[in-house]
Order: sequence, then C-alpha cells, then structure tokens
Amino acid sequence: MASRGSVIPHFHDQIINGKNITVTDPNMTRFMMTLDHAVELVLFAFNNGQSGDIFVQKSPASTIGDLAIAMKEIYNSDVIIENIGIRHAEKMHETLLSVEERMVSEDLGDYYKVSADNRDLNYNKYFSEGIDSKAVLEEYNSFNTNRLSIQELKDLLGTVGYK
Repeated sequence: MASRGSVIPHFHDQIINGKNITVTDPNMTRFMMTLDHAVELVLFAFNNGQSGDIFVQKSPASTIGDLAIAMKEIYNSDVIIENIGIRHAEKMHETLLSVEERMVSEDLGDYYKVSADNRDLNYNKYFSEGIDSKAVLEEYNSFNTNRLSIQELKDLLGTVGYK
C-alpha cells in the first residue's frame, strides 16, 4: 500500500485536486499490504526459513472499486468514480501462489511456506512417486482471500497516513 506501484497515492492526488477517480475495473482485486506488514514478512522469513524457501503472507484484499469508495469517504469527496477500462496485460487478480505451489506449501497460520526443492535429479522417482492430488486446491490470489469491508479499508488506510 502507498508504494511506488500503488494506486492509492494516485487516487489521493485525484481527490485532492477535485478530479474524477479513474479505475480500470472496479471488480479488480488487489492485496493490501502495508510497509509494516512487509517488514513482518521479511523478519518472519529470516527467522523461520532456509535458503531458497519462499514465504507468502496471508494478506487481505480489496476490489479497486471499494478502495476508491473508501478513499472518497475518508476525504468526504463528491468526485465521480470513472471506469476507464482495463489496460493491456493488466490482471484482474494478483496471484501469490500457483496451484502447484499450494500443493507443496506448508500453512504456518499467517504465512504460507514453499520449501526450496532440493531433490536430486533422479527422474526415475517421478515415474513411481508423486504427490496425492486428491485435494482440490486453488491458487492463492487476491480474489479468493479475505476481502476487506469499506470500513476495514478506511481503518487500514489510516495506518499509512490517509485520514
């Protein structure tokens, strides 16, 4: 949130300057991670991981439409939310773990851990061994995670300076 690639500062500037808030698709979802949460993730990985491990923090998400509404409410603004259409190659939802990564991940409560694959290259094993794929898993993305309400978004935005 509020990082270089975040739409939040852009929405803020549009609201402050009395311009319409431009959204590419109000149903698009994005994870909401503050700088403090990012630091927590790095520290957790440092304390709990081995070289090559991947850690993913279970972060809540929001639709871009709800984010725009929350920001309008924070600033008591009457600007219009304008849908300008999805941009080339823009994703509807962010994906942090593929189905294949979820199959081998370890659920650590607030985090997923995908251990480094340090197996040897003995391919004969792959013809007689494998992972039981009976469990139906989905990728972990911003659409199928906890979705923040507008009030929860406003509270979270307040923690990063948008009040």
